Amino acid sequence: MAFDRLIENIVNTQNPSVVGLDPRLEYVPRFIVERRIEKHGRTLKAAAKAILDFNKAIIDEIHDICPAIKPQAAYYEMYGFEGVKTLYKTIQYAQEKGMFVITDGKRNDIGATMEAYAAAHLGFSEVGGEQLEAFGSDALTVNGYLGTDGISPLLSLCKAYDKGIFVLVKTSNKSSGELQDQKLESGKTVYAAMGDMCEKWGAEVMGRYGYSGVGAVVGATYPEQLEEMRKALPTTFFLVPGYGAQGGGAEGVSKGFDENGLGAIVNSSRGVMCAYKKEGCDEHDFAQAARREVIRMKEDIISFLPKIVLPE
Repeated sequence: MAFDRLIENIVNTQNPSVVGLDPRLEYVPRFIVERRIEKHGRTLKAAAKAILDFNKAIIDEIHDICPAIKPQAAYYEMYGFEGVKTLYKTIQYAQEKGMFVITDGKRNDIGATMEAYAAAHLGFSEVGGEQLEAFGSDALTVNGYLGTDGISPLLSLCKAYDKGIFVLVKTSNKSSGELQDQKLESGKTVYAAMGDMCEKWGAEVMGRYGYSGVGAVVGATYPEQLEEMRKALPTTFFLVPGYGAQGGGAEGVSKGFDENGLGAIVNSSRGVMCAYKKEGCDEHDFAQAARREVIRMKEDIISFLPKIVLPE
């Protein structure tokens, strides 16, 4: 399954982190933005082109040391169809460089509508008898709170096209507990029940390294729950947001990993994209600063993990 490829990338790079490419225009160095405005005017096209230049430069610098990127769809949609085009080109460019791509869309619907989301991001759309790939991501984040009706349309595509999904389980935001920590009649929390469903759904799409094609989003800001979910969900691979800017630390995120240093991938977005601002270096050095931050983050996380190896 798709997460087998992600796991192999993690082992090959010895890096269990993913870079979230969620670029606001203010994150992009001024010289790139001005160059594109000069060519395209103060337009959405100029913004989208500047973001693509920014993304490609970062990918060029990190593809050999980082297994994956995670573009958040909203940061592209805000620039209209030109931004969506940049999302597509970013996905393709990263995959050409050998990176695994997780589109962070948090899609959530049922029936034909969810089938359409699935086709858009993970599958193919038919045009005059031809099957055409729209975005072609390797994985997609989804909201499972509509139950199995919202997940089943994705599972068939995961099987057919070697794709994966990450289901929201225990998210990293401050108010997540308002719903997710509530107790059900069974005594389980809502997030634990959602985790159990991930295990159930994943049984249909098991990979060869012990993890299924149905992953879970479990935030770095709640290390106790992260540890709880790692013990409860042995075949569910975790996407862990909240490291760095949101307050999650390396020791805490280590709770989401197994004895082989696998089982999770930790996201950083602003920390990498804006590393040049934090360093105070020349903005022309932004991509190299991103590389330095990826290396720093990697070393920070693996210092709390066993050596990352494929299971025997």
